[in-house]
Amino acid sequence: MKPRILVIVCPTATGKSDLAVRLAKKFKGEIISADSRQVYSGLDIGTGKITKKEMKGVPHYLLDVADPKKKFTVVQYVELAQKTIQEILDKKRLPIIVGGTGFYIQALVDGIILPEVPPDEKLRHRLGKKTASQLYAMLKKLDPKRAKSIDPLNIRRIIRAIEIALYLGKVPQIKKVSRYSPLFIGLNLPPEELKKKIKIRLEKRIEAGMIKEAQKLRKAGLSWKRMNELGLEYRYLALYLTKALTKEEMIERLEREIWQYVRRQLTWFKADKRIAWHSPADIKKIDEKVTKFVI
Repeated sequence: MKPRILVIVCPTATGKSDLAVRLAKKFKGEIISADSRQVYSGLDIGTGKITKKEMKGVPHYLLDVADPKKKFTVVQYVELAQKTIQEILDKKRLPIIVGGTGFYIQALVDGIILPEVPPDEKLRHRLGKKTASQLYAMLKKLDPKRAKSIDPLNIRRIIRAIEIALYLGKVPQIKKVSRYSPLFIGLNLPPEELKKKIKIRLEKRIEAGMIKEAQKLRKAGLSWKRMNELGLEYRYLALYLTKALTKEEMIERLEREIWQYVRRQLTWFKADKRIAWHSPADIKKIDEKVTKFVI
């Protein structure tokens, strides 16, 4: 029988961290983050990384495991996560995967074997002359499914996705070798309520020192280009700090981009019919599902 793992997915600002901690305490679990930016050290306020106080003594893994100056891949994530899952299982505890990066979660849970495609520097140079919108339009034609999950302003990731599709001559055929028996729990809120939470959350992070965090990262040697690649908050913080945007423009555009990111998250997750969706208030129903799963 394959090892059981609990997977909690939802868009940002929906309350997945609180739910995960509560379930971990109730069902003797330990938490593995599945967030493509929270793996980086120093990206705390901007990514909404859980604090020690919020962890309430529950072990959390795969936070702060990478240098933000260096690129961290999904392959690296899967290797670390598989090792961590086994360590949790060896302690007779329940591994709980929590996050909003659908590609990381799918690669881990379904055992995706990604195609090995070497970098093509000539192609990258040629594509690098195009705008983000031109590249995104190109990717939508080559690989519509990947385009739905990718940040349309993240030029580096779009170029890599195009590179893979062109190298293989088709949309990548992904092999799956699943190691686990998962239970998927998804959290969601009505759009207007979620928009309000995003706005409030962003305001709190700015008050908590998100701008100072970006300045600190810059002083530590993080380039403007790399900050842009890290996306969302750090992209717009970089634009603000380089005086390309006013503070008001940064907040307005960032709020809009976060909402677009949430829509991409939902598009990815809604395609997975294994996910049982709940309101964050559905505590009893969620507990009943997890109880049946772990018994």
